[in-house]
Amino acid sequence: MGIVLNEILRSWRASLRRPGFLLLATAVLALGIGATASVFMLIDQVLLKPLPVPQVSRLAVLGPLDGGQVSSISPQQYQHLQSLSGVRSIGLMEGFTPTANIAGGGAPEQVPVTYADRHLLPTLGLHVQLGRNFNAQEDAPHGPKVVILTHGFWLRRYGGDPGVIGRDMQVEGVPHAIIGVLPASFDAVGNDGDIMLPTALRAGSLNDGTNYMAVARLDQGTTVASVAQQVDARLHAMYAQSDNKYWLHAHFGAQDFREAMHADSRPKLILFLCSALFVLLIALVNLTNLMLLRSLSRHHDVAVRSALGAPRLRLVLPALAEGLLIGVGGALLGVLLAASAMAWLQHFIPAAWLSGGRIHLGASVWFLGLALGIVGALLAAGLGLWRSHSGMSSDELREGGRSGIGVRSGRLGRALVVVQMALAMALLSVAGVFLHTLYDAARTPLGYASQGILTVDLAPVKAEYPDAASVASLSRRLVERFRGIPGVDSAVGMTNLPGGTRFDQFNIGALHAPGGEEFNSQYHAVGPGFFRLFGIHLLQGRAFSPSDIRGGEAVAIVNQAMAEKLYGGHALGKTIQQFHGESGWSARIVGVVGNTKQFGPLGSEPTVLYVPLAQVSEDALRVFRSFEPMRFAIRVHGDPNGYREALRQAIAEVAPDQPIAHMRTMSDVVASTLDAVRLNLLLVGVFSALSLLLASAGLYAVMAVAVAAREREFGVRTALGASPSRLIRLVLRGGLLQIAIGLALGVVLALSFTSMLRAVMEQIGRSGLFDPGAMLCVALALSFAGLLACLIPALRAARTLPMTALRGE
Repeated sequence: MGIVLNEILRSWRASLRRPGFLLLATAVLALGIGATASVFMLIDQVLLKPLPVPQVSRLAVLGPLDGGQVSSISPQQYQHLQSLSGVRSIGLMEGFTPTANIAGGGAPEQVPVTYADRHLLPTLGLHVQLGRNFNAQEDAPHGPKVVILTHGFWLRRYGGDPGVIGRDMQVEGVPHAIIGVLPASFDAVGNDGDIMLPTALRAGSLNDGTNYMAVARLDQGTTVASVAQQVDARLHAMYAQSDNKYWLHAHFGAQDFREAMHADSRPKLILFLCSALFVLLIALVNLTNLMLLRSLSRHHDVAVRSALGAPRLRLVLPALAEGLLIGVGGALLGVLLAASAMAWLQHFIPAAWLSGGRIHLGASVWFLGLALGIVGALLAAGLGLWRSHSGMSSDELREGGRSGIGVRSGRLGRALVVVQMALAMALLSVAGVFLHTLYDAARTPLGYASQGILTVDLAPVKAEYPDAASVASLSRRLVERFRGIPGVDSAVGMTNLPGGTRFDQFNIGALHAPGGEEFNSQYHAVGPGFFRLFGIHLLQGRAFSPSDIRGGEAVAIVNQAMAEKLYGGHALGKTIQQFHGESGWSARIVGVVGNTKQFGPLGSEPTVLYVPLAQVSEDALRVFRSFEPMRFAIRVHGDPNGYREALRQAIAEVAPDQPIAHMRTMSDVVASTLDAVRLNLLLVGVFSALSLLLASAGLYAVMAVAVAAREREFGVRTALGASPSRLIRLVLRGGLLQIAIGLALGVVLALSFTSMLRAVMEQIGRSGLFDPGAMLCVALALSFAGLLACLIPALRAARTLPMTALRGE
């Protein structure tokens, strides 16, 4: 045992005395481990971290199926799923978080709201931290007004005061009694709200708006599949008795709660994991190449010790000891790199992924890093020993260590270079597609202007502005005040901006031309001057005017997509109708405007219906206000951000107790639609840059050692009259052949990713990874990097002196 330890320490001392190789190999391994550990930290936080919910494996989400995933459910569907066999309880929460104005306990503000019924907390197995849950009377229409605070909001606004229970909070101008405080663990189950209000559904509701999530707790032994069959049968039976043909042909089912929680994030995390594993593979291949070349450099020493009768263990211990040192050093450095990367990347990661927490460097990350480092380095060292020892012969003793690299070892080194190039080409191709997508998005016409515009979101307090007339009056007064601010060119109020994420838009159904089939459309109620402010082209007819008021002729404007879909391109002067049960609405189309990219540069151009804000119906505004705030847009001279304080003062003058939800430039609104693609590009781009660096370094190492091993050959060729240019071509030909083979294999590998990354590709509007322009740029970049890696050894070969090479010096 003492001999083994002595051999290990001797190897470590030798490595530390000449640390160049040790530092290079450790850095190569650290880059691969750092990339993998950083993604593992993210996956651990998002997918693997246990939810703080009792027996979470017995929770399921119920509702319609969309692409194999359970989507939002409607109140009517939820109420028909009561008393399912094997389901202990079922609770409901709204699938998104609208905002509400509050007052009390501090300055008035607008906060996100979670709507839930009284069954949700018991179904989740959670209990309030203070106070109590909703009761049946409170969770009913026109019941007592109560509110439950989330843990974070309770700490922020009330300083964690336990005496808050029983106090009143003004919610939309109406007093609500604070009856409870939620546990901090509730934030981990998809809650983004600050306060919780009861859904208060009417019994026998006919509301089929799919804006909710139904969570069921299953009995012991009940499977999700058996519940899914019941859900599908129950809802199909319900719709068989109705006239709703759409839902009659839909599919319903159930899904594991944890899977449903991470349905949106899983495809992206798989992409990041694949990218990180590619970097790790390239790093391990590179390390294997380095260890192989290191073993070959020890050929003569090993041959001498073998001839003197040294046992095999002592022959392999120096290389294994050095591999162990590299593995531990690479693991430690890699984990620290991952921690630093995550500290920076947390600013770009969606808040929903973090479940209300932060990414921490846990014991599992250290274990993973050490396991990858030690196992990877020892395998690389072992492969290098196996290949070098398989080619060992007595020639080493006769040549004094000048026999150079063997044929089989050289083939292995070249094969490893091909593998590195193929992996780098595949990973860079994915990054190239994202980069090309962003480049195209930057050049895509949106159909509206976004520069020089500041937007304000605010939801009029419902107690003070209860109906459409009062909201229109507030909007008119705010717009007049905004226009009086020096530097403001124009201002307009509206329900929706012409673009943004899906949370910034409002869809309305039951629209049709007289006698036509019903369809859904984006719905915008806008003030006069809307189209001029945003530069939306008027193609036919006229824009809205101040004379389009309540009590006058009902008018509407449609975009070109709706005009073509509904009226064959001849919409001007036609009528558009909407029916909701017994109530109806109709308007004459007075204008047709150009299409807009509602959901950003990567989105489609949906049908859009515009109506005057002064004529919006009570029903439409009531539904809209339950989801979203009103918006105001102000076109200014100069930097829009410089007008923020002036707008706040103007709002305070017109509506003193009115909170402001958001204040953003229109450019920021457009940029928010590309956040997901930017995150993909950021991580995949970083991993691609690492793969390019590692592949180039690996190629250079192999070429440099190959040239050094053939020094005598080049000396002989020079002595026989070979010119330097011929020697350069000789070296480059071998290196470029490896690059070409690697690039070809990389293209095939990249194209095979299409099915695996289908969800991510659909998000950026692409059907696959085949992008000739991006792949050509990637191939040129890799070829250039590879050429540089080969050129330096080639120039060294061209400078070989015949006499020096022949003497073996």
